[in-house]
Amino acid sequence: MIELSIANGIAEIVLNAPEKLNSLNEDALLELGKAYDDAADAASRGEVRALLLRGEGRAFCAGRDIAGVTPETDDAQAYLGGLVEPLLKKMAAFPAPTFAAAHGACLGVGLGLLLATDVVYVAENAKFGSPFAKLGATLDSGGHWYFTERLGMHRTLDLIYTADLISGTEAVAQGLFSRAMPDDALLAMTRSIVERVASGATQAFVASKELVAHIRDQRLGLWESMAEENTEQARLCKTDDYAEGFRAFQEKRAPAFKG
Repeated sequence: MIELSIANGIAEIVLNAPEKLNSLNEDALLELGKAYDDAADAASRGEVRALLLRGEGRAFCAGRDIAGVTPETDDAQAYLGGLVEPLLKKMAAFPAPTFAAAHGACLGVGLGLLLATDVVYVAENAKFGSPFAKLGATLDSGGHWYFTERLGMHRTLDLIYTADLISGTEAVAQGLFSRAMPDDALLAMTRSIVERVASGATQAFVASKELVAHIRDQRLGLWESMAEENTEQARLCKTDDYAEGFRAFQEKRAPAFKG
């Protein structure tokens, strides 16, 4: 159900099980991890400079595939701690800018895939929230941190207690994701942006990606963050893309970055 294609510096990973809204069982999670490993290997060879994650059919990802799960014997720790968490960490550490185009249901593990992605564009009518109140379970895949960080405590618990879902338009307005787009234009618009980023200064983008992660995870203050910026800028000034960017500016032409 997981498909990977690489072309023109872009890795595109597709969740392709539309008959079950791209919900993920254990095997699918392993497949997805393998796709990210393969794409990262290609990135190390300079063949991938951006990644796009998307889902086929009516939904991005409806979460865990629980069709065959027996509650009495379910090992949620093995699924979440043993499979989902390592996958999300791998996704977050991908060595190039990552994007997701999210439509339809984006719940549970599906939400987790989005929070592990650098930039998320959503369909205006996509659906986000915590449906677990109806299952006697709780929000997972980092959802508590993500919602609390972006929405605050009261709105987070409101969504959890009520199991109400919000639209893509609402999610962007409330600060959850980057941009909302019409459903029928989402993929084309996202691909256009990813293509532009894939032709950019990849090392500089990765430096910013890592710095933003440090600010988030280590709660860096202004001056600590500035010190990291200075260090990264000093490193980047020795790269070919840095030299090309300055030459292009001085020669009044578009830069031709090689990543």
